Amino acid sequence: MVQLYNLHPFGSQQVVPCKLEPERFCGGGRDTLFVAAGCKVEAFTVVGQELCQPRCVFSTLGRVLRLAYSEAGDYLVAIEEKNKATFLRAYVNWRSKRTENSRVCIRMVGHDVEAPFSETFRDQMSIVEMPLSEAPLCISCCPVKGDLLVGCTNNLVLFSLKYQIINEEFSILDFERSLVIHIDNITPAEISFCVGYVAVMSELEVLIVKLESDPKNRESVNYRPHKTTNPTKQAEGISNETSQLESDDFVICQKPMELLGEKSKQSGISVTLESTGLADEKIKYFHVRHLLYRRFAPDISSCLLSDDVRLHSLQLLPIYQTGSLTSDRKNSSQEKVLLSLFCFFSLPHVGYLYMIVKSVELLSVYQYPEKSQQAVLTPQFLHVITSNNLQCYTVRCSAAAAREEDPYVDTTLKACPPISMDVCALRIQLFIGLKAICHFKNHVVLLTKADPETVPERRESPKRFLSRKGTSVNPKTPPVAEAGWNLYIVNTISPVQLYKEMVDYSNAYKTAKTQSCIHLLSEAHLLVRAALMDASQLEPGEKAELLEAFKESCGHLGDCYSRLETQHSHLALPYYKMSGLSMAEVLNRVDWAVEDGSQKYERGLIFYINHSLYENLDEELSEELSAKVVQMFYAAEPKQLPHILCSPSMKNIDPLTAIKYLRKLDTSGFSSVLVTLAKAAMALKMGDLDMHRNEMKSHSEMKLVCGFILEPRLLIQQRKGQIVPTEFAVHLKETQPGLLVASVLALQKNNKIGIEEADSFFKVLCGKDGDTIPQLLVDFWEAQLVACLPDVVLQELFFKLTSQYIWRLSKRQPPDTTPLRTSEDLINTCSHYGLINPWVNVLISSESLVDKNYMEDLSKLQTLWWKKLLPELCQRIKCGGEKYQLYLSSLKETLSVVAVELELRDFLNVLPEDGTAAFFLPYLLYCSRKKSLT
Repeated sequence: MVQLYNLHPFGSQQVVPCKLEPERFCGGGRDTLFVAAGCKVEAFTVVGQELCQPRCVFSTLGRVLRLAYSEAGDYLVAIEEKNKATFLRAYVNWRSKRTENSRVCIRMVGHDVEAPFSETFRDQMSIVEMPLSEAPLCISCCPVKGDLLVGCTNNLVLFSLKYQIINEEFSILDFERSLVIHIDNITPAEISFCVGYVAVMSELEVLIVKLESDPKNRESVNYRPHKTTNPTKQAEGISNETSQLESDDFVICQKPMELLGEKSKQSGISVTLESTGLADEKIKYFHVRHLLYRRFAPDISSCLLSDDVRLHSLQLLPIYQTGSLTSDRKNSSQEKVLLSLFCFFSLPHVGYLYMIVKSVELLSVYQYPEKSQQAVLTPQFLHVITSNNLQCYTVRCSAAAAREEDPYVDTTLKACPPISMDVCALRIQLFIGLKAICHFKNHVVLLTKADPETVPERRESPKRFLSRKGTSVNPKTPPVAEAGWNLYIVNTISPVQLYKEMVDYSNAYKTAKTQSCIHLLSEAHLLVRAALMDASQLEPGEKAELLEAFKESCGHLGDCYSRLETQHSHLALPYYKMSGLSMAEVLNRVDWAVEDGSQKYERGLIFYINHSLYENLDEELSEELSAKVVQMFYAAEPKQLPHILCSPSMKNIDPLTAIKYLRKLDTSGFSSVLVTLAKAAMALKMGDLDMHRNEMKSHSEMKLVCGFILEPRLLIQQRKGQIVPTEFAVHLKETQPGLLVASVLALQKNNKIGIEEADSFFKVLCGKDGDTIPQLLVDFWEAQLVACLPDVVLQELFFKLTSQYIWRLSKRQPPDTTPLRTSEDLINTCSHYGLINPWVNVLISSESLVDKNYMEDLSKLQTLWWKKLLPELCQRIKCGGEKYQLYLSSLKETLSVVAVELELRDFLNVLPEDGTAAFFLPYLLYCSRKKSLT
C-alpha cells in the first residue's frame, strides 16, 4: 500500500539551453550535465537554482546510443554508432576542453604514452577508444572505484580504471581490460556495477551476482569450464523444447520465478570468469557468488502482447559508512567504505527495491497509479516518470543501512523507523510529454515532448518472450526530431526544508492521535537520516543544520510514541534519548490540562519517565515537576510510586506531598514494607523523627532488609558516577548499624551492589578516605565471612581482615566505633574462626594487655589464621608496591610480640616454611635466649 501526501519536494526549475533535441543525457558529478544529440555532446554547468550555462562542446564519432559518467576518474563514456557499427569511447580530461575546435588527443586503451607528450596530454581532452570483440549494448561505471563494465550479447567486459605515470608530477587516466564475464542464456538490456556486484537485466529477467577475489579458486580463472551443471542442461532442454513447440498458433511463456542466494544458481544462467588482466593486478576476481535471480511473466490477459511490458531502470545504489550521526568526522571520497547496497528495477506498473549485501531481502514494492516509463533511485527518494507525471516516492534505504551501521538500533538506546513501513508518494507533479529522466546531486533532469505522437515502429512477434536467446537488444533508432521538446532541470528542495514541511503537515494529525502522524514524522526522520548518510553531497554548514533537524525529529517521534496508545509505545524512550532532551524538557512538552477532572497518561510517557528515573541520571527535577511525576504515577502505575520517590532525580519533591500519596496507597490496600520505608525516608527528610521511628517499628528487621533489597536507592545512590549514601543510610549508621550492615550484605548477596561498591559506600558513609578503614567496614567484612557469600574471594577477605587486625594491634589503635561482633560471636557463628590456640591465650593473659579492644583483635587472630597470615604477609612483602612498608612493619611487630611470649618450639611452628633466614634469625635467637636471660 502506498500512502499519498501532497508535499513539495520539487522547487524551482530551469530550462537547459540545448540546440538540438537530446537523445541521451546524464549528470556529471556535482555541477555538470552532459547532453548528447546527433554527433555532439554538450556540457552544461549547473550552479544554484537559476543558472545553467553552456560549458563546452565536443564531437563524437557517431550518434550516441548510451552515455554514462564516472565521478571516480571524472570521465564520460559513450557507446556510439557510425555506419551501422558501434564503438566504445571514454572522454578523459574533458574539463580542459575550451572550445569546440580545441585539439583532442585520441589513443587506444592500454597503449603507453611517452614522456615527451606529457604536456600535451595535460592540457588536452583525451579520447580513449576501447575495442571489443562484440558490439557493446550497455555500460555502467562503478561509483566507488570508477571501473567500467560493458555489456555485450554473450558477455560482460570489465575495464579497470588505472593511471599511467608519465613522470613524478603527471599521470594520465587509462583503462585495462581485466576480466570477461561470460553469461549464457540472457542478453543484457541494462547492467549496473558497484565494487564487484554485477546486476544484469533483460526484458523480463534480472540476475545479480558478486565477483569475489578468493585466491583459493584461482585454478578456475583462466579458462571457461564446460557447461556440465544440471541447471544449465535443464535450461538448454527447456530452450530446445520451446523451439520445437514454437509456431504461429502457440505462445509459450515461462513461469515467474524468484530465487535468492545460492538458490539463484538454479536459474539456468551460466556465469563464468575469464581473467585477462596483468598478473600483478591488485584486485583480481576469481569466482562468482549468486545473489538473486528474478523472472517475470508477460501479461497474457489480452490477445496481443504489448511490446511495452518489459523491465526498465536497473540500478545499484551504494550507501557508505559514515560513522556516528553525531560525530564530527569529515567524510571524503577517499574514505568511502561500502555499508550497504541496494538494487532497483521496475516493470511498467510496479517497482522492486532489494537490499543485497549481507542478505538478499525485498525491502519495498512500489505500485504506480499509471504506467511508468523510467525511474531513478537516490538515497532519499525514488523518482518515477509516466507520460504526464513526475512522481516522488520515499525509500527505505536509510532505515536498512542504519541497522547495518549501528548494532544498537532498536534498543532502549537508539531507534529507527522500520523498513517494513509503507512507502508513500510525496508528490505527483504534472509534466506534459515526459520521455526520459536522470538525477544528479539535488537535480532531476527531465526530457519532455509536447506532441505525444511518436513514429510508429513495427511490432515484434509476441514470440520474443519465449526464450532468453530470442531477446537480443538492438538499439532502436530514435524518431526524427520534432518541435515541442524541452530539457528541464527540476531542483529538489533541501532536506531540511522538506523536513520542516513534513513536520508542519503532521500537525494536522496531531490532535486526532492517529498512526498517520507517526508515519509522516517517521518519513521526515528518514529523510534527514538519509541526507546525513549521503555526506558527500553536503555543503559546508549543512551537516550541523541536519543534525539539529535529526535531534528535533527524534523529539517529535518521542512525543508521538509517548502520547499515542500503540503497541510500540516503548519507542518513546530511545527517541527521546536520541533527541538530547532532558527529562524536564520532555515533561514540559506534556499537556497537563485536565478537562473532565481525570487525567489519562499513556504507556509511552510512563515507560520513558520510569526508565529515566531508574537510570540515575544526573538531573534533578524541580519541586513542581516532581509533584507532577508523583501525580502521574499514582494515577497510572501506583505500584511504582515508592520506587519513583527513591530516584536521585526526585530529590526536590516536597515530603508532605510524597507522604500524602503514599498514605493513599495504604488506604487503598496497597500496604507493603517498601511503602513503609519510603514514608520513613520522607519523615526523616522532614525531620520528624517520631514518625520515622514509628514507621520503622511497624516491621521486623528481616522485613526491613527485604524492603531495602526491593529498592537499594533508599540507602545507596549514584551521582555523577560516585557512590553517595542517602540521609536514610546516615541515620541508620548512628541508630541501627546492625540493620545497615545486614541490608548492604543482602544487597550484595542479591547482586544489587558489587564488592568494591560496598567497600566504597562504607568509607564514604563514615567519612574515611584512602587506606583508613572504619570499624563499620570491618563489621561488614566479618558479616561477609559469616554469610559465606559465593562471589566473595575468601583469601582476599581473610587478608583484608587480618591486615586490619594487625594494623590496630601494632599501632595500638582502637576501633572508631564499637564492633558489632565479639571474637566469641565469630567463633560460634563462623567456621573460619577456629578455637583459639594456646599460645594466643598466653598473649591474651599477659599483664601488659589490659585493653579490651586490643584483646578482642588479638583473639580474632587464631592454628589456622596465623598459618595463613604469615606466608601471605611474606608474599605481599616480596611483591613490594605502595603498601610494602605497612606490610613489613606489621610483620616485624607481630614477630616481636610472638617471639617474646612463645616457647621456641611453638614459635618455630608459627613461622612460614619459606623465607629469608637472615630476616627471621634475630627473632629466633631472642626467643631461644629469653629463658636463660630470665
